[in-house]
Amino acid sequence: MKNISKYSLLLTLGLVGLFSNACKEEFLDRPPIGVFSEEALRTKAGVQGMLIAAYTGLNGAMYGSGSSAGADVSTFSNWVFGSLTSDDAQKGADVGGSRSNIERYEIAADNTKLDDRWRFVYDGIARCNDVLRVAPTVKDFTETELKNILGQARTLRAIYYFHGTIVFGRMPWVDEKTTDYLQPNERVLWKEMEEDAKFGYDNLPETFPELGRVNKWVAGVMLAKLYVFQKKWADAKSLLDVIIASGKTTRGVKYALLPKYHDNFRIATQGTSADSESVLDAQYSVNDNGRGYNGGLGDNLNFPHGGLPTQPGGCCGYHQPSQDLVNAYQTDANGLPLLDNHNKTEVKSDEGVESNQPFTPHQGPLDPRLDWTIGRRGIPFLDWGPHPGKAWIRDQNYAGPFSPKKNVYYKADEGVLTEGTSRQISANNVRIIRFAEVILMAAETEAELGNLEKAREYVNQIRRRAANPDGFVKMPDGKPAANYVIQEYKEPWTDKTMALKAIRFERRLELGMEGQRFFDLVRWGIAKEVLNNYLAYEVTKRANLKGAVFRDHNVLFPVPQRQIDATKRPDGTPTLTQNPGY
Repeated sequence: MKNISKYSLLLTLGLVGLFSNACKEEFLDRPPIGVFSEEALRTKAGVQGMLIAAYTGLNGAMYGSGSSAGADVSTFSNWVFGSLTSDDAQKGADVGGSRSNIERYEIAADNTKLDDRWRFVYDGIARCNDVLRVAPTVKDFTETELKNILGQARTLRAIYYFHGTIVFGRMPWVDEKTTDYLQPNERVLWKEMEEDAKFGYDNLPETFPELGRVNKWVAGVMLAKLYVFQKKWADAKSLLDVIIASGKTTRGVKYALLPKYHDNFRIATQGTSADSESVLDAQYSVNDNGRGYNGGLGDNLNFPHGGLPTQPGGCCGYHQPSQDLVNAYQTDANGLPLLDNHNKTEVKSDEGVESNQPFTPHQGPLDPRLDWTIGRRGIPFLDWGPHPGKAWIRDQNYAGPFSPKKNVYYKADEGVLTEGTSRQISANNVRIIRFAEVILMAAETEAELGNLEKAREYVNQIRRRAANPDGFVKMPDGKPAANYVIQEYKEPWTDKTMALKAIRFERRLELGMEGQRFFDLVRWGIAKEVLNNYLAYEVTKRANLKGAVFRDHNVLFPVPQRQIDATKRPDGTPTLTQNPGY
């Protein structure tokens, strides 16, 4: 839950429109109401307020109007661009709309979701640049304090640029020194992001008293992630080794996996002294006079549909897990995943079965993470009772029979950790980076370098936590809710191809529905193969996917046409170019 917000300074970073019948010329020369000048902010308090404004983008609702419009693509849960586009999830809800075009890989440059994402990224970058431009002019900062401020702003800037780059690829580099925005400087910004994250790693302290701030280790993990995306395996290994050995959370606790998998997604655990797995969260809070805009706006559509007080959120049936993802959680008799044929058999669903009709859930062996990731008929849905199936689904024919679960709050939290004006907005943080991902990046790095047994050791850490019976979903009588069978990899890994396959599959199981899958498939170079195979399978369940095809150019999304038009030079020539294929 949000701690850093109590230090917030309300900043309006845009012009306020004034309408008046006044006709005197001097009226037009008045400073705009509600806007701080840089001169007024050139103090310690002013710079700290600007820095907090840069952090506010992490909650996906930082536009000056306070509007939640566009929050679904301005959230670091990445469910629209990173999940609906993958084999993890359906768009859900009902037929049509801008998200359907994204899901079907038929997105055009005028899709409003593209412009929302672009503006979100550059709004965050602009706020970081404000800090980086003004902070060095404040004489009251000590050298250490200034490095601290600059380190946070540059690390945040790297994070914003990264979440633009994985969607659009080439982007214009705009920093605190940029004065001409019409120069053609678009490119893939790996070098610039690396330099920002490296500055943070070299200059930030290991801990902060406030939750939510980026520290040395957050910057280091971000830098390691940049290395992994570029396949700089030696650089990634040297950094990840240090982070895993020495990294500390904001509270000074050494990073470690939480004993129970689901505690990552439970509000009561987040931000406590026991929360050792959070590397960087989007810190959410509710009922704090923020009109709901400090809460989880970006995922407020992703609850079971129906509007009943006996179900969480009550709207709107988006981001529904695919049958393909559900099948991936099957295990064999040895408790290992079905790496090559997870769709050969299916996990039983209640599709077409009314909620008042009898249904017996799947009886085969399953990875226990399934029922903390996905809501399915007959299995306890947190403390809301058994998932009733069709009664909580907007349209099974279109969206399938399953519900998302990681973003959902407990019934016991309603009204306290949900916003009073809308129970779809909760204080359930988005885990932008958690330590499990750090371990999986280390496993992938070791395998790519040929250190297969070290890679197996890392993967087994993840599976060992998942196998903790104290962390299984339980029935009211205390018995496991399903036939959970999961084991570590006991046989030595001697084949690199097999090892990488196991690691990639483990990422899917561990990070399911967390908005990372599409970007993983793209960076591995297997998106076209995997996603067309997925479409061929899933279309037998979801007729709305008929005719959808993933093509080579779909590894990137189009540059928003609105941005191309808005950044033309005075002579009409564009400064932005469209991605190939669009």
